[in-house]
Amino acid sequence: MADQSAPLLSMQGINKQFLGVPALRQAHFEVTRGEVHALIGQNGAGKSTLIKVLTGVYAKDSGRIEFDGREVAFPSPHAAQLAGLSTIYQEVNLVPFRSMAENVFLNREPKRFGFIDWGRMNREAAAILQRLDIDVDVTRPMYDYSIATQQMTALARALSTEAKLVIMDEPTSALAEQEVQTLFRVIRQLKSEGISVVFVSHRLDELYAVSDRVTVMRDGRTVEECPMSEISRFELVSRMLGRELAAELSHRRGDEDGALADRQPVLEAVDLHRGRALDGVSLSIRPGEIVGLAGLLGSGRSETARAIFGADPHDSGTITVEGTPLHLKSPRDAVEHKIGFASEDRKTDGIIPQLSVRENLTLALLPHLRRHGIVDRKRQAEIVDRFIKAIGIKCSSPDQPIRELSGGNQQKVILARWLCINPKLLILDEPTRGIDVGAKRDIQVLVRQLADEGLAVLLISSELEEIIADANRVVTLRDGRSVAELTGDQITEDALMHAMATGSAADDAGTDAGSPGSTA
Repeated sequence: MADQSAPLLSMQGINKQFLGVPALRQAHFEVTRGEVHALIGQNGAGKSTLIKVLTGVYAKDSGRIEFDGREVAFPSPHAAQLAGLSTIYQEVNLVPFRSMAENVFLNREPKRFGFIDWGRMNREAAAILQRLDIDVDVTRPMYDYSIATQQMTALARALSTEAKLVIMDEPTSALAEQEVQTLFRVIRQLKSEGISVVFVSHRLDELYAVSDRVTVMRDGRTVEECPMSEISRFELVSRMLGRELAAELSHRRGDEDGALADRQPVLEAVDLHRGRALDGVSLSIRPGEIVGLAGLLGSGRSETARAIFGADPHDSGTITVEGTPLHLKSPRDAVEHKIGFASEDRKTDGIIPQLSVRENLTLALLPHLRRHGIVDRKRQAEIVDRFIKAIGIKCSSPDQPIRELSGGNQQKVILARWLCINPKLLILDEPTRGIDVGAKRDIQVLVRQLADEGLAVLLISSELEEIIADANRVVTLRDGRSVAELTGDQITEDALMHAMATGSAADDAGTDAGSPGSTA
């Protein structure tokens, strides 16, 4: 019998590399019995890798994992589930054409005389769902129900396995406020029954509402573990980011003569709403101005960029370009109005890996390079050669497949793609993520030069020093809302972290950041 005083889960000295790149470095994580434990960190911090090592998706390179009193190394997620460890992922992994009851008992259907006992399965599924305040017809197919109901069905499946530990990865991302409160009630009920919960979320209010303790990860390491009541929002954000301003970036780009303030905005967005992702975002960008968009992951940064670009049209609010109200229904509309967008996910939304540098670079310009439906190759080659030289793209030739280039040079090709349409506004979502220091510096210098030449830039970055060094103004988002705007000397690391943590600006970042769990 397991020692009830020992942790339910103990992960110590966990290391994991992918192609020689460390994803986990001596990471540790402990969960006691009957507690709700928050696991947080920025993108790339190592949270998902740690969970996948625990649940058997990945094999650890080294370290020790103990679960329920014995050392384990699960060969698969199914083996982890059989041992009492259930995971509910952000992307609900259900079978849409099967009934809700079948999804609850998938691969564990109750049998009678060798056949599925449909009556028992339907009764037990309905009982588990009613425990979650979900009163539905469990015989109907999964696709008949909302994402929120599907999320609750995934939770019901975890409960049906008699789990000892339930891991919830961003479980509230698709839930309405009432459904979130139902989920919290269920989490508290699980805790009262002695079941432990690992709660992964980027919404600070949710963390403080249900969590007993928190573990913070950064760059593959565990950097903090403490009771939730003993750490303030400001301190939590500081641990997550953990970056000090580099000396060479301390010189901030400003507007000393105030010339930018007199210019008519290229773009004004007022009170943008879209589902739960955006809940009132307002910002403006003038020619020659770099406006930083700051906030924790899940605050609505990328969603704001996509709404402005027409990739995910907003439900309400207004977007005005050079004084004219517009309703951008698609990226094509945005490109026609000279708006460019370098997205966060370079591999998925940026490059087309099988195409050449030349084809990737001129992708947005193709409609203007056609003559009688045929691409003007000579003009295309002139444009490509000009931008390869101007931006310093390192490639063997314009016909080299872009997948063979380094991350930094791929990013330069994407920037050139938008620059060749002569944009009025360029939206950059994490433009220096995943590239080496030299390429990062090159892109940072290029963006500054473009702004100096009159381009309006919306810069999204998790690197606070990048925002502070480059932005003339910074709009801070929290839970899908713009909560603070900082200009000039107001743009400091402490002020930004205070705004991200508490949802309000303050002259003195320490004025109300000290109380644990304080709300804005």
